[in-house]
Amino acid sequence: MIAIVDYGMGNLGSVAKGVARVGGRAGVTSDPARIRRANGVIFPGVGAFGEAMRELKRRRLVAPLLEAIERGTPFLGLCLGLQLLFERSEESPGARGLGVFPGVVRKLRGGRGLKVPHMGWNQIEPVGRDNPLLKGVPRGAFMYFIHGYCAEPKSGRVTAARTRYGRLFPSVVWDGGSVWATQFHPEKSQTWGLRILKNYVEWCSC
Repeated sequence: MIAIVDYGMGNLGSVAKGVARVGGRAGVTSDPARIRRANGVIFPGVGAFGEAMRELKRRRLVAPLLEAIERGTPFLGLCLGLQLLFERSEESPGARGLGVFPGVVRKLRGGRGLKVPHMGWNQIEPVGRDNPLLKGVPRGAFMYFIHGYCAEPKSGRVTAARTRYGRLFPSVVWDGGSVWATQFHPEKSQTWGLRILKNYVEWCSC
């Protein structure tokens, strides 16, 4: 069973339906014990960085999430779930993230008439190593974004795909093992988003 983490800040129903459409078995939960037993963890999120971290702490979910990552449980962060894997964010000065990836989250500055937040369809460009999450996803595939902040990793090696919105930012990050995160919403991204979810579900079954 794949655990979809409920900390009050995610589009959980759409994620669960997306996983079901590609043949996965998933349950929405805020139970630390279920997260610890899961053979995959999806960490979605919509909202503010600081508020999300407060909710994770209040629900005693920080330790189960970090333990799952440490064990090598396949882990997929979505949108705010990507940002929370970093150390801190300009959105919420003083709040500390999970610190799985060294780096910060900065305000997205569109420029040249581009509006912030970045909302709508945009392309991803895979970079670097072959990534099992992006298997079968063509270069330039369109994904659906809704965000006003973006990650700035300390090491470019964790960037698995980039997207341009005024400037390039990481749209997929990967630790080289079993931790992935996407700045876009694969559950809203139709064919190629569902392909990403299918790749993730298959990895959980390996």
